[in-house]
Amino acid sequence: MQSREVFEQLLGIRKPWFVSEVDLALKNRQVRVTVDLDETAILVCPTCNVPCPGYDRRERSWRHLDTMQYETRVTAQVPRLKCPIHGIMQISVPWAEDRSRFTAMFEALVIDWLQEASVAAVARLLRMTWDQVAGIQMRAVARGLARRTISPPKFIGVDETSFQKRHEYVTSVVDHERGVVLHVADKREQAALDGFYQLLGPAGCEQIQAVAMDMWKPYINSTRTYVPNADEKIVFDKFHIAKHLAEAVDKIRRQEHRELMSRGDDQLVRSKHLWLKNPDKLTPDHKTRFRELRQSGLKVARAWAIKDLAMSLWGYVHRGWAERMWKRWYDWAIRCQLEPIKQVARMIRNHWDGVINAVTSNVTNAASEGMNSKIQWIKRKACGYRNRENFRNAIYFHCGGLDMYPKHGHFAHMNS
Repeated sequence: MQSREVFEQLLGIRKPWFVSEVDLALKNRQVRVTVDLDETAILVCPTCNVPCPGYDRRERSWRHLDTMQYETRVTAQVPRLKCPIHGIMQISVPWAEDRSRFTAMFEALVIDWLQEASVAAVARLLRMTWDQVAGIQMRAVARGLARRTISPPKFIGVDETSFQKRHEYVTSVVDHERGVVLHVADKREQAALDGFYQLLGPAGCEQIQAVAMDMWKPYINSTRTYVPNADEKIVFDKFHIAKHLAEAVDKIRRQEHRELMSRGDDQLVRSKHLWLKNPDKLTPDHKTRFRELRQSGLKVARAWAIKDLAMSLWGYVHRGWAERMWKRWYDWAIRCQLEPIKQVARMIRNHWDGVINAVTSNVTNAASEGMNSKIQWIKRKACGYRNRENFRNAIYFHCGGLDMYPKHGHFAHMNS
């Protein structure tokens, strides 16, 4: 088999295209493959698929998968045609996506590499620029989003993810059943979540059974605007309530520690982790010290007991019992004379329905928190992102569950 026929097979070239020349440039360590189009081929507009007369030809070049240790370039004189509807158009070639300078198989390889490494690492290993790799990732995400059809989710989680310092955020929506990110939008404003509900439409919003989130008013307002019976479906996650209570306990510990130290009492020195860590994970010595502190008359011991009781009031089957027990907890918390705890108690009272919804259901925001951790890992791997668009693309790329490969690039990833 001649080299031209070999490369026709390797490239997946079919009539009316054919390989006319294969040149090995040893000095440049390149293989150059020239592809031509049969002169009798009918030119078809890439937009409307209507046969049109030719206009001219322009040389185009694409990088392909390496041949052995040599970089491979595919070159072709690509015809342009004159469509009566769309004007002068370049025809599509079967080995590459429109407006790409890489073959579809090479783009598929880059997509596979990007699943494992950062844009900078892939660029270095494949001898590409950062912008070239980022461009392939961007096109992959655009293809995936264009192909995606969103089945209305039943259980979703809404969370914000830090983008940069100075409180820069993006909002993400996660399908809890599929474990994929459905929507990413700038900032954590109401409009960020409005866009997702508008994408679903009224029929899709009606099928939502639960929305797990933290107590962020813009998200609440958006959900109430678009989701029918939203107050029965909003779930305020246990993780966020635990976080608020833990912060309140730590604030009380710091205040009391300063007061005690001013009197020469150092019993709270190096005790921060005792109040914040799961008691079951403490060492035997730490358990002994923590038990003594809990049994003392310290304010922080009282605050921790209130927090501990709240964490035990989950998993009720009957809403009535859940409401009674949480009202008892609220009465204790609001009368405890510990202002940080009282602030959390008021917050829970102001979001009562969502808390009780969470207590009496198995719905949590654990999937969103797990996805948030993965997103933070993506950000660390890339050493940050220069703009929100690149960050959004990376989230969709790694967490969107998208079909991103070029339609002609199946050979490159068929075994992946």
